[in-house]
Amino acid sequence: MSQGPRSGLAAVSSALLAMSRHLEVRDVLKTIVASARELLDAQYAALGVPDENGGFAQFVVDGVTDAQWKAIGPLPRQHGILAAMLREAKVERLADVRTDPRFEGWPSAHPDMSDFLGLPIRDGDEVIGALFLANKNCEKPEGGCGFTAEDEELLSILAQHAAIALTNARLYERSRELTIAEERSRLAHELHDAVSQKLFSLRLTAQAAAALVDRDPPRAKGELQQVAVLAAEAIDELRAAVVELRPAALDEDGLLATLRTQVQVLDRAHTARVTFAAAGFRALPAAQEEALLRVAQEALHNALRHSGAGHVDVTVNRRGGGAVLRVTDDGSGFDPHLTRRAGRHLGLVSMRDRASGVGGTLTVESAPGKGTTIEMEVPGG
Repeated sequence: MSQGPRSGLAAVSSALLAMSRHLEVRDVLKTIVASARELLDAQYAALGVPDENGGFAQFVVDGVTDAQWKAIGPLPRQHGILAAMLREAKVERLADVRTDPRFEGWPSAHPDMSDFLGLPIRDGDEVIGALFLANKNCEKPEGGCGFTAEDEELLSILAQHAAIALTNARLYERSRELTIAEERSRLAHELHDAVSQKLFSLRLTAQAAAALVDRDPPRAKGELQQVAVLAAEAIDELRAAVVELRPAALDEDGLLATLRTQVQVLDRAHTARVTFAAAGFRALPAAQEEALLRVAQEALHNALRHSGAGHVDVTVNRRGGGAVLRVTDDGSGFDPHLTRRAGRHLGLVSMRDRASGVGGTLTVESAPGKGTTIEMEVPGG
């Protein structure tokens, strides 16, 4: 084994364990790349998952700063040495990748690379990705490559397990997609039945009110009041079903970006000032991030619709290995001790259920005229 800062069986075991801890494809890819770079003590590492259109569906790097990555530009196409690795499905170990005749099309902002080690990630006969490292941190032999045959063997072992981890993650995500699709279908049927019944009742009640308005105004007024009740119930049925659907943005962008976007939209849509800030946050298990988002949405809805707040502030901060969400408003507030009626009206019961369902806690601080603070803490995973 090559003698990097972490070498031998313990380092391989650590890398494999790290890969096995994740189920999301993006997390698995990041872990593979970081493990490979650390294991072989390279300056740069990357992993590309090809799409069906000559590009990469996903491309993850390690050792490149956010500023560098932004300057590099769009994801690479399958050309040059990358295309060769995917097409020929063989290991490439080069003393200087820049002198290889297949070296082409690298952006001007791309970091300078010399010695290179790359190999395909295979699932049976299918190439599902390409893993490559550059710039071994060691003394290079004259005209030779810093990466050795032992490095190549070590990376091959890692790639075999990476294929398993990536395939499992894909199966997990596919299973989750099917589950979400089934849940959406179920909710669509429930939504159709529930809201249709409410709208049918609303229509009949409105017709009755119209018939009574001339000959019996008091009864017509009562029917119109019932129309308002039925309309509110229909809205509640719709909202209850919609909030159960996991937003695609959470899967694609993560909790912070999703919350930030929603806060920006609410800030534009309401007269109240709505702000968002985050510090030290690290990605959490998907169920915890979804629960945090749902509680934030419910708390924001309460603050903007019911409290008369002029300012609503949302923060997400790291706490230990987990995170704490806080939604604070300067609105009318309420007495938290009157929990039965107020709690149900403001969704506090469902918020507490969401928090406890992911091992978290929910606290409420409020008083009449003093605003409200909803705080949810989750332990992480």
